[in-house]
Amino acid sequence: MLDIRQIRENPELVQTKLDLRGVGAYDIQPILALDGRQRALESTRSQLQARSNEIGKLVGEKMRAKIDPNSPEIQALKEEGNTVKAQLAELEPAERELKAQIHTLILQLPNLPSDTTPIGKSEDDNVELRKWGEEYLPTNPQILPHWEIGEKLGILNFESSAKLAQSRFVTLVGAGAALERALISFMLDRQIAAGYTEVSPPILVNSASMTATGQLPKFAEDGFKCADDDLWLIPTAEVPVTNLYREQILNSEQLPIHHCAYTPCFRREAGSAGRDTRGLIRLHQFNKIELVKFVHPDTSEQEHEALLNNAEAILQALKLPYRVLALCTGDLGFSAAKCYDIEVWLPSAGKYREISSCSNFLDFQARRGDIRFKETGKKGTQFIHTLNGSGLAVGRTMAAILENYQQPDGSIAIPDVLQSYLGRSVL
Repeated sequence: MLDIRQIRENPELVQTKLDLRGVGAYDIQPILALDGRQRALESTRSQLQARSNEIGKLVGEKMRAKIDPNSPEIQALKEEGNTVKAQLAELEPAERELKAQIHTLILQLPNLPSDTTPIGKSEDDNVELRKWGEEYLPTNPQILPHWEIGEKLGILNFESSAKLAQSRFVTLVGAGAALERALISFMLDRQIAAGYTEVSPPILVNSASMTATGQLPKFAEDGFKCADDDLWLIPTAEVPVTNLYREQILNSEQLPIHHCAYTPCFRREAGSAGRDTRGLIRLHQFNKIELVKFVHPDTSEQEHEALLNNAEAILQALKLPYRVLALCTGDLGFSAAKCYDIEVWLPSAGKYREISSCSNFLDFQARRGDIRFKETGKKGTQFIHTLNGSGLAVGRTMAAILENYQQPDGSIAIPDVLQSYLGRSVL
């Protein structure tokens, strides 16, 4: 959430940065107009409140001076006092309503891009920073798409899943279910060893939680909401884990806080009609290991780089080729000020596909969720900085293994680091 003071005091800068996300997509003028009206009302209310206090003091002084309470002098003051109170009674709800309107509009504004975020209009303008693992690119010339080899091996069942639910769901069978479980355990073990504390949060959250991390109000159509409750199936563990500290004031000594969490995730994928309709890439339900950080503002840039390295380490251990992109302003997520995408190589498609987004939100989510910290020996509080990234998306990692480790005879070699988890070396 943007700071109204920043919008008020630096409107040109704020509008310029918002325009980097798409010219004309966001307009702060309605907010500035409402803010001007609210501040004018606030000024009038302050003046009236001061006059009300002054009248009360004058009446008290005259009463102590033994002036007749029914004297014209006192009666005139009381009448003026009643008029002022009536005016205040009208102004206060009007001011509250203006503040509520301003809050609603600000909630619809995305974060401002970082000064180090590349400027661009779309994903075509994202900047490739590096590639890793080109020596591990498969040489098998007849690699089947992961959904085909998975169905051939009897470990992926899409047809029955569509009967149970609808399209874009999958049932994992036998070694497929075991491979997913092995990946989850491996990823958690690695991130815990890297210093993250594991949590297992609820996978249903309320609207306040979704609003704090930026899913609401903008992305309501992408979520699955329980019709009879104010509860949503989580789109990512980022939502419940971040909200563990909502409306709290932490001590600076507690920072940084690093959490990892395995959860199922649920998304309608409302804006992706016709895209990736087959396979494990874009499902309505999928599993993911999420990394979430709560850090001091002075260290958030370094923490972002470390977060990216933690996600990359999983792919390096699995020996899966990937590349890292810095997302441009036009492709940046709603809540992010800066974001790196990791894309894993999928040989059947002949291209890299996203497997992790590592974002620095600065104080954007902390303002929405009122997550602050206090430094020892200093007055006041500051908003914390939050970061998150996938470490990794499990289904997409499985897809990458089924393709990159596919053998000419149709079997799947198991990455060395997974063999002890799975108890086998080949599928």
